[in-house]
Amino acid sequence: QVQLVESGGGLVHAGGSLRLSCAASGRTFSMYTMGWFRQAPGKERGFVAAIAGSGGSTYYADSVKGRFTISRDNAKNTLYLRMNSLEPEDTAVYYCAATNAWGVRSTYEYAYWGQGTQVTVSS
Repeated sequence: QVQLVESGGGLVHAGGSLRLSCAASGRTFSMYTMGWFRQAPGKERGFVAAIAGSGGSTYYADSVKGRFTISRDNAKNTLYLRMNSLEPEDTAVYYCAATNAWGVRSTYEYAYWGQGTQVTVSS
């Protein structure tokens, strides 16, 4: 099992940047594909980005490609999401999650979830 705790959310103006972190417990962090999801009010939780256990491969939702960068530090058991050029449409609660699969984007494929961190982008 792995326990996940997100941090780094906040209020930022459009065009600004934030870096989210997700601290994981346990000694098996590097075995998991890690993902970021987000959920805006009244909308379903949706995929943002994912990274392989080794950190060598990543994939993104089209809506954030070129603006967001997912990374991880397995020595620190920490996942990151660097968000640049933020838009009001990026406002959501952001969640990190872990899965044993690869290439998946559905919430149903991810077994472990953090509690979320709020990101608000003002226009």
